[in-house]
Amino acid sequence: MAQDIVSVFAIGRLTKDAELRYTSGGLAIAKFSIACNSRSKKGDQWIDEASFLEVSVFGKFAESLNQYLLKGKQIAVQGRLKQERWESEGQNRSKIVIIAENIQLLGGDKNTQGSAPDARNSPFRAPQGYSDAQPDFDSTTPF
Repeated sequence: MAQDIVSVFAIGRLTKDAELRYTSGGLAIAKFSIACNSRSKKGDQWIDEASFLEVSVFGKFAESLNQYLLKGKQIAVQGRLKQERWESEGQNRSKIVIIAENIQLLGGDKNTQGSAPDARNSPFRAPQGYSDAQPDFDSTTPF
């Protein structure tokens, strides 16, 4: 059967510093969330809205990026969507997470919005073949 493709691209600011952890098998996982702001018109007024998206990055890619993923930093993320499922207090739970395949650091943090981009302002890409690799861990493992 053919495999379907779900791809997403988002630009937003980190809501807090990324959290880098390791599975019992030694796989690095950096997790963070970004706030993506938009405006919509309701009646005669413009309303500012924010969507909060969770992002996961794996392996060496996570380790190399972690030092740059700081609260307020604006980034562009391209990746695929994954639905994580678990059980909590007898209830089935789930959430959708972006599994990052490419990340680009954009301008400074929210306090230096107008400043010139720094030297690290270049795209970070997952190692070749990364998107084909499936992390060998159970998403219900405590993190």
